[in-house]
Amino acid sequence: MTNNEDLELLDLIAPDFIKTLEKRFKILQSISLMEPVGRRVLADDLDVTERSLRTETDLLRNQGLILSSKSGMSLTEKGSHVASELGKVLAGYQGTALIEKKLSQKLGIARCIVLPGNADKQHGVIDSFGRRLNQLLGSLLPEGNSIISVTGGTTMARVAQNLSSNLSKNRKLLFLPARGGLGESVMMQANSVCAEMALKAHGQYRALYLPEDISAESFESLQKESSIKSVLDLIYNSNVVIHSIGTASIMADRRNLSPEEKMNVLDSNAVSEAFGDFFDQKGRLVYKVPRIGLHVRDLDRIEYVIAIAGGQNKADAIKSYMNNAPSHTILITDEGASELILRDNPLK
Repeated sequence: MTNNEDLELLDLIAPDFIKTLEKRFKILQSISLMEPVGRRVLADDLDVTERSLRTETDLLRNQGLILSSKSGMSLTEKGSHVASELGKVLAGYQGTALIEKKLSQKLGIARCIVLPGNADKQHGVIDSFGRRLNQLLGSLLPEGNSIISVTGGTTMARVAQNLSSNLSKNRKLLFLPARGGLGESVMMQANSVCAEMALKAHGQYRALYLPEDISAESFESLQKESSIKSVLDLIYNSNVVIHSIGTASIMADRRNLSPEEKMNVLDSNAVSEAFGDFFDQKGRLVYKVPRIGLHVRDLDRIEYVIAIAGGQNKADAIKSYMNNAPSHTILITDEGASELILRDNPLK
């Protein structure tokens, strides 16, 4: 019998056992995403009383799975291992694979990877996106050369910190900014994100020191500069693109739009933003900011396209943008976003 069949049999004979297993796994999982975390905050996150939580955490502590300190609870090395392995065992039983399949069908893309938690409330969820991206790239990338273009943003900046040097085994990786972008804070710029990814993955990177909202006239002149042209040529020949999906109202501020442009974005009922394009709820392009670098229309010809976005607050933006995403897109997201997306007219 498989692990899932074993669990289904146990559920028939001893349903309370499965419920207890899932409850304690959820506690370990939440601690791993929020550590160090106090009992009150954890109880609020799990929607349980502090008293009932104390009983469970005392048991887990006695089993050597968690540690308590003045700053809060965290997992031991043993606890991290147990949480990871138990997650694999429960994944099929809890229907994660089915959820991922339904989500990919609803969004019309090749694949969805749904990770535990809600990025809006649990800061560790974004780190888990990065670790899962690292695994995904390890399975997708061929040996030899790969050119990987990445966008900027808060999510991507955090994701970048979780790549590892094993990606460069038998590979030569070149990370590039998918777009120019000197109009936002340095750490969120695509240049900074690709540099961090290259550092963590033991790859190389090239920067594009060019504002992404430069005028068409200036671009025509600057693109003739050999240092800029060489980077743009590499970007347009990427075989991998990794990008985030933004909420339109937030991105209107981050893109340094003028008051008039921001008003146009809001008046057009924009919901999502990616690569300088703003889309409404149905995915119609309602506003476009001229940008240098990759555009949504360029993604169809790129072999691997990976979108990363999570949290309940991103659910509408994900649905909106995916109307325009190439069909071979892979989405890394979380339960917070996926549950809302599927709740809205879920698939039968």
